Amino acid sequence: MKSAKWTDYSVIASGDGYKLERWGKIILLRPDPQAIWKSSFDMEKYPGLCAKYERSETGGGRWKFFKELPSEWSVSYKDLKFKVKPMGFKHTGLFPEQAVNWDMMRSLISGAGREISVLNLFAYTGGATVACLKAGASVCHVDAAKAMVERAGENVRISGLAGKNVRYIIDDCKKFVEREIRRGRKYDAVIMDPPSYGRGANGEVWKLETELFPLVTLCEKVLSDKPLFFLINSYTTGLQPQVIKNVLEIAVKRKRGGDVFAYEVGLDTEESGVILPCGNSGTVIF
Repeated sequence: MKSAKWTDYSVIASGDGYKLERWGKIILLRPDPQAIWKSSFDMEKYPGLCAKYERSETGGGRWKFFKELPSEWSVSYKDLKFKVKPMGFKHTGLFPEQAVNWDMMRSLISGAGREISVLNLFAYTGGATVACLKAGASVCHVDAAKAMVERAGENVRISGLAGKNVRYIIDDCKKFVEREIRRGRKYDAVIMDPPSYGRGANGEVWKLETELFPLVTLCEKVLSDKPLFFLINSYTTGLQPQVIKNVLEIAVKRKRGGDVFAYEVGLDTEESGVILPCGNSGTVIF
């Protein structure tokens, strides 16, 4: 279990399928399927609650606002800065639990003693991109959603990294990697946070259980002769750390060497003894 130390974010309480969070000065109540225990109090009555995301019985949901909120605001983690706002499907545009991976990647890049190029796939709003740039790496940021890539560019800018060596690519991640292989382009590090399920522009079905191993096998081919790390993160229920570790052992370590680590990612809460699980990660460190 891993948990990073934030000052601009905290989980105040959890339970009954929800988590009560502080994002800067904004208090939000969002669904969390892992919080199956009973809440210690009625979180919807928490003083200062600004908004709650309510799920619909037919799928999806909507935000219920108790106070007028800014259209967006910023939060900081150490020297990194990100814009957040209530978005569709309960999201805010940032996954704070990933800070533990940001710290690890920054440490590896800073300690490499050489220029490091990073390929960030399914890169969303760029948490890992910002972290790697801050450590001095060059980053190729790839995501199929134009709005998320644009938001990543904004996070890079407000973190004081405008003008750094970053490429923004709006594309299908697998197809982009296939083209990079044909072009002979190599990267010292690969990061991926693939979705559990999705459909491509032409109706192609993506299921992580069947697509993850082939994708990792493909991405191993874009690693340089002196790779630094290969990181997978997943929020897919049932994809345990050992599964990710096995994928990395077979698809990457057997060909490239290195040490494989897999772990559950979580968030400390303000409730004594309660840590909120938030997916799993695995890393090969070369």
